[in-house]
Amino acid sequence: MIEAAFAAAGLDWRYLTIEVAPEELTDAVRGARAMGFRGFNCTIPHKVAVVQHLDRLSQSAGVIGAVNCVVREGDELVGENTDGAGFLASLRERRDPSGLRAVLLGAGGAARAIAVELALAGAASITIVNRSADRGRDVGALLERHAGEVRVEQLGERFEVAQETDLVVNATSIGLYPDVDAEAPLVLDAVAGRALVADVIPNPPETRFLREAAAAGCETLDGLGMLVEQGRIGFRLWTRVEPDTGVMRDALRRAFALS
Repeated sequence: MIEAAFAAAGLDWRYLTIEVAPEELTDAVRGARAMGFRGFNCTIPHKVAVVQHLDRLSQSAGVIGAVNCVVREGDELVGENTDGAGFLASLRERRDPSGLRAVLLGAGGAARAIAVELALAGAASITIVNRSADRGRDVGALLERHAGEVRVEQLGERFEVAQETDLVVNATSIGLYPDVDAEAPLVLDAVAGRALVADVIPNPPETRFLREAAAAGCETLDGLGMLVEQGRIGFRLWTRVEPDTGVMRDALRRAFALS
């Protein structure tokens, strides 16, 4: 997706996939700095841990407390978070976030980013559902400074989504390739036919969670739109050029063998 956008923009740049073990993160960031990388993305499990290795954070990344995009500005490495903004841009193609009553599964970096952006966009209420009560409360405390009604629920075997919910988001890695048969522990019976159900997973784009939501009559939003939008923001931060999102979307569709 990113390299296709580089080519379309006439930029002789490369976007490399580099696997980094958690214990090697310090050396990886030092290497990126030493080799003059213009920037990089980071994903699970590095979104929070990378913060201590950067020179400073953007305002949104500072509020969220997690980074998925790093940009070189002079001699500094600056942490940004494009996850939440990317999700919100994708969401706005379907629903106005203002006034929505949302349920988010997860309390990691992506969940924090999405929850903060929803709060800042005027969501009426946000419920965080997570197996770790402490991590869920951490996100809840963060949101209370930026949102109105916030609830935190500890996840047991299953969580029944309340009837008044407008938006349900799987903001975890449940269903990510190769564990495509993993089942998200959310019961959607009460919102069947009315809620928008979203998944942050881009691979596969149609997760088991979204298939089950669609079968229940819910409108669905896959992770490809969020991936394109967060990529667009990162591309612009690195290059100061606005990318062709059509080219980016087409590249993803070819990669996932979509018609």
